[in-house]
Amino acid sequence: MTEKTENNTINLTTNERAQQAITISGNPGKPVGEDGEKMLRRMNESHYAVTGWALEHWKIRENDRILDIGCGGGATLKRMSEEVRDGHLTGVDYSATSLELSGKTNAEALQQGKMDLVEASVEKLPFADNAFDKIITVESFYFWPDPAENLKEVYRVLKEQGTFLLVADIYQKEDLPEQVRENIQRFHLFNPTPEEFRELLENAGFEEVQIHLKDGEDWICAEGHK
Repeated sequence: MTEKTENNTINLTTNERAQQAITISGNPGKPVGEDGEKMLRRMNESHYAVTGWALEHWKIRENDRILDIGCGGGATLKRMSEEVRDGHLTGVDYSATSLELSGKTNAEALQQGKMDLVEASVEKLPFADNAFDKIITVESFYFWPDPAENLKEVYRVLKEQGTFLLVADIYQKEDLPEQVRENIQRFHLFNPTPEEFRELLENAGFEEVQIHLKDGEDWICAEGHK
C-alpha cells in the first residue's frame, strides 16, 4: 500500500467517523439542531435512488392529493411536486428541524400554494378520513412509536382506491452488514422481515399488499391499497 493510499484510507475513515458523529448528534429519529440539518441534507442525497425506485410503483396524476409522512429534508416532496400540477402535496413531520429544511427545499411549491407542511406525529394525523389519493413514507418507519396502530391511522386518511408506499433501504435478513446491524441496535430501529411487513399492512386493513424487493440491494417497498 502506497503512502497516498494509506492517507486516503485514513481520511475516509475519519470522514466516516465524522458523519457517524453528526448522525448521533443530529438524532435520525427526530432531527434537531445544526447537526440534524446536516444529516437531513445528506439523507436528501443518499435516499434519492431508493425513493426513485419506489416511485416507479406509482403513476402520479396531475391532480393527486399526496401525503408524505416523515418528510425529512423535503427531497421526496420536491420530486413528486414536479408531476403534480392541479393537485396538492402535504408533508408531515414531528421534527421542527425537518420542517424547516423541507420549507427551504420546497420554497417555490409552498409559495404557489400547492404544498403545505404540518408539524405532527403519525400517531395522530391532523387530517380528515379519506383525505389523500396517495401516501408515502421514506426511511421513517423505523422510528414509528407503535407501527401496527400507526398504520391504521395511515389507512384512515387514505382515500378509497388510494395507494400507500412504505419505503426503506434495509429489511430484516441474515446477511445484513455488521455496520447496519450496529446502527439498528444503536438507534433502536424497527426493522421487520418482508413477510412481517405484509402482515402489518394487512392487519391495518390494507388490501392487495405487494412487497417489492430490489435485486442487488437491501431495499424494500411495501405497497398497500384501500
